Amino acid sequence: MVNLESEIAALAARWVVEEGLEYGPAKRRAAKSLGLSGRGGLPSNDKLEDAVMEYIATFCADTQPAELLALRQLALAWMERLIDFRPYLAGAVWHGTATRLSDIYIQLFCDDCKSAEIALIDQHVSYEPRTVKGFNGEPVEALSVHAFCPGLQEEIGVHLMIYDCDDVRGALKPDAKGRVPRGDVSALRRLLGEMA
Repeated sequence: MVNLESEIAALAARWVVEEGLEYGPAKRRAAKSLGLSGRGGLPSNDKLEDAVMEYIATFCADTQPAELLALRQLALAWMERLIDFRPYLAGAVWHGTATRLSDIYIQLFCDDCKSAEIALIDQHVSYEPRTVKGFNGEPVEALSVHAFCPGLQEEIGVHLMIYDCDDVRGALKPDAKGRVPRGDVSALRRLLGEMA
């Protein structure tokens, strides 16, 4: 079973990096391509993230650092633009496994859930509202934007997840690997400084 999970993780990692698939669909597609059905026996997200890091180190070591830098710079620009809503960066761009095919996930912690949407309207930003599963498993509103990334010279998906301001307390608990699962503007600036 462990070898099968590793095989699924390795195959899914390729699709995460090369096609920009999210973890869930990548794992299911990998299992299906290996002739497996159902959700049983799929690797954890942590195991898949390890496989993604290994894949990047093996096949993308010459391009991924510059792509990650460009995505983090774009994320910082959006976080500064929305600083009033206590933005936190999460996902692959925060954890360092992002490539040019990765979207940016910024979590906003608002006193009024409509205030971020009003700010985008005031800034003449086109967005698509949707409902997605949040970090605590509950449905949350997300505002999805296509933003031009100067460092990559292409459009990138930026997803603004809207949370109540009280949700930030639970958002900063370390993940299974002991890492902070998201970072604010100051934390992202530190990461960018380390990359320079």
